[in-house]
Amino acid sequence: MRTRPLGRTGIKVSPYCLGTMMFGPFGNPDPDDCVAIIHRALDAGINFIDTADVYGGDGETERIVGKALRGRRDDVVLATKFNGPMGADPNHRGSSRRWIVTAVENSLRRLGVDHIDLYQVHHPDPGTDIEETLAALTDLMQAGKVRAIGHSSLPAAEIVEAQWASERRGLARFRTEQPPYSILNRGIERDVLPVCERYGLGTLVWSPLASGLLTGRYRKGGNEQVSSARMHWVPKHMTDKRNHDAVEELVPIAEQAGLSLTHLALAFVISHPAVTSAIIGPRTMAQLGDLLAGVGTTLDDDTLDQIDKVVPPGVNPGTLDIAYVPPALEQADLRRRRTDDRAAA
Repeated sequence: MRTRPLGRTGIKVSPYCLGTMMFGPFGNPDPDDCVAIIHRALDAGINFIDTADVYGGDGETERIVGKALRGRRDDVVLATKFNGPMGADPNHRGSSRRWIVTAVENSLRRLGVDHIDLYQVHHPDPGTDIEETLAALTDLMQAGKVRAIGHSSLPAAEIVEAQWASERRGLARFRTEQPPYSILNRGIERDVLPVCERYGLGTLVWSPLASGLLTGRYRKGGNEQVSSARMHWVPKHMTDKRNHDAVEELVPIAEQAGLSLTHLALAFVISHPAVTSAIIGPRTMAQLGDLLAGVGTTLDDDTLDQIDKVVPPGVNPGTLDIAYVPPALEQADLRRRRTDDRAAA
């Protein structure tokens, strides 16, 4: 498996990154089986693993990853994330210095390592000054606990703001972004991916199979039932008629190219010049085997043009429930003047 540069970090990573969200009680509850899946991925040439402190609940997924990496740590580019809630305490989450310095020690302990190759802010945190976060992460890098830093699901404007903050204050720069990207979610082609290219950021894209819609399992009139977990996290995405209509048009394109829909979808994602690596998230050994079978698949211009006709560049045909939404779009009081202010005007 060939490697690609992770932005301008000097680190080389595989075009598939092993995502571990499905390892643990909310996916595959068998730790030994999860370890075997990780080992199979490493043996196949994947050298990039992405996890997070919140995966599996109470850090269980990080513990599984740590167990799998014993004796193989130096062969892996290890990425994890912080920011999500780790308990009921309101200060046990977010991107404050107070939480970051605690969260990194907890992750290092669970993973059983002395450093993290890529430490990422899991979600935007509008309530914390970006310079507060960057200063804390800079200190972790200087202490040797973190090699590079990144963020996930950051809007393009905030990516630029973070880069400027680093330059103004002489702080470490974010080197990667982790956005959602698939044939059914192409919105980041408008701004996020061009901004990442401009600043030399590596990109680890998540949900390249659109939460399973691009596996071909969930077809119109099909018998496959959407799992309760998917319906909990992405009910609108999984039931959106526009997404299902697009899938029906993509299936014959894949067949004409001699590919499964899964392999077409993954090849599409990693064909974008701004994309470093696609995060795959197998739950079983069989799923991993199918994903690995598509390694090295490339799409010709004619196939890419046909995909563009189904889902135009820069367009999200349907809804992705778990994508980041700026607070002002969810909270009406943030986009409306107070009644007394309107009256005064």
